[in-house]
Amino acid sequence: MLDIDFVRGQFPAFAQESLQGQAFFENAGGSYTCQPVIDRLTRFYTERKVQPYAPYEASRLGGEEMDEARRRLAAMMGVESDELSFGPSTTQNTYVLANAFRQFMQPGDAIVVTNQDHEANTGPWRRLADEGFEVREWQVDPETGHLDLAKLEALLDEKVRLVCFPHCSNVVGEINPVVEITALAHAAGAFVCVDGVSYAPHGLPNVGLMGPDIYLFSAYKTYGPHQGIMVMRRALGETLPNQGHYFNAGSLYKRFTPAGPDHAQVAASAGMADYADALALHHGITGTAAEKATGVHDLMRAHEVKLLQPLLDYVSAKNSVRLIGPSHAAGRAPTVALELAQAGEPVAAELAAHGVMAGGGDFYAVRALKAMGVDPEKGVLRLSFVHYTSEAEVQQLMEALDRVL
Repeated sequence: MLDIDFVRGQFPAFAQESLQGQAFFENAGGSYTCQPVIDRLTRFYTERKVQPYAPYEASRLGGEEMDEARRRLAAMMGVESDELSFGPSTTQNTYVLANAFRQFMQPGDAIVVTNQDHEANTGPWRRLADEGFEVREWQVDPETGHLDLAKLEALLDEKVRLVCFPHCSNVVGEINPVVEITALAHAAGAFVCVDGVSYAPHGLPNVGLMGPDIYLFSAYKTYGPHQGIMVMRRALGETLPNQGHYFNAGSLYKRFTPAGPDHAQVAASAGMADYADALALHHGITGTAAEKATGVHDLMRAHEVKLLQPLLDYVSAKNSVRLIGPSHAAGRAPTVALELAQAGEPVAAELAAHGVMAGGGDFYAVRALKAMGVDPEKGVLRLSFVHYTSEAEVQQLMEALDRVL
């Protein structure tokens, strides 16, 4: 079982006087940063803040730390080192990818998107319709928010070049079957792009085993700095047109990052791997980098599922509350969106008075909310947590909800 005291000891936020008594339930918007990331970022800014990859010592070490981050995170996700790259944000990475596909596709080609997505993953792809490409929408069930594989299958034919979908939605929370969806798309001759922003905080997945061609997530939601991280598998990456400087076309991890890297934040991302390794060591998880990452993933998920089910049972029993997404913890991430009689944002403000940090609004999932009959102007109350959340904090949340609902 997850040693929650050890876990919380890796996050300076829990020792801060200003945060004592505050239960953090807006982790889907960004997580606390772990100590190894802070240490690496501080070291880079104080000892390595020079142009990296030059022959003098500070520069050489800075470049090595940047390479270390890419190498170790790629190994954890079961891909080659140059198949992982960093960009300013996942939103920016997606825009670059959409431009690459715009240049790659031919008249008459189509892509598939969902209306379950955060707008950052669906918007850039939908704009390809302005270029004359067909955009097909894989629609959610209006009652549950579920994506039915049979509906996807009906959309696939020889014209489809790309299928884009979330590993899980930032409001629905249901974990989509990446392996099965990828197999369907590949069988139809399409590439696959997975938005993992809302899933990766609950444990980095083994992308190499799952099989998608692109996997995107955000470091600031996985206990790290503000960077977008992208896995681009080699077969697709070497097929799409280069989006970087022409002289970097031969480097896979530079082909889709036209912006110059944030040296310090890239280097600090290795602290995410340090943290995962510390969890593995403390809990006796051994093996390759990918095997240890899988063990840590499973440890995180088991803890989250244990804490999530009582919360789902609690909100499901309230007639005044509509739970968005599944009511069974094993099939969803601990991102719980609630449609209330009142708007979500004022309720989040009331919760703050009871020491609960939560959010209200549309969370850039306007299409998903509309599809499920939720007024985006009113939005939802969103309660999201991760593996460092304690049972006591979940109890504090439910007691606060009793007072404000």
